[in-house]
Order: sequence, then C-alpha cells, then structure tokens
Amino acid sequence: MPEVSLRIDNMHCGACVRRITQTLNTLPGVKVEEVQIGAARVQLADGPLTAAALVEAVSKAGYPAHLEG
Repeated sequence: MPEVSLRIDNMHCGACVRRITQTLNTLPGVKVEEVQIGAARVQLADGPLTAAALVEAVSKAGYPAHLEG
C-alpha cells in the first residue's frame, strides 16, 4: 500500500482534524495513518482511488489540500 502525504490548509482545531479523518475514512481503500493540524498521512490500497481523489475529497470538505513529496 503506498503512503500519501497531504498538506491541508485551513485546519485550526480538533474539530477540523475529526472532519478530515471522517472524510478520509469514508473513502474506499483508504487507511488513515495520522491526521494532525495542517497535514495527513494515509495509505492507499490498490484500486480505482487515486491520490488526486484524496485531494479532491478533502478540498470538497472545505480544506484545500495538496500532495506533498
């Protein structure tokens, strides 16, 4: 499973962290490793979901996201 690191803007508190965690947990093939203010690390199973789809889902939740690395 490849690991994907995201830089996430506009995260300021624990409620933001929970919302991002919940958003990522609803995506198929995603295993959330860590979410902290400003960043997330997830593992992405082989399948139709791409790193770009993670960025899109988090951005739609109201937190602009960008791939790191």
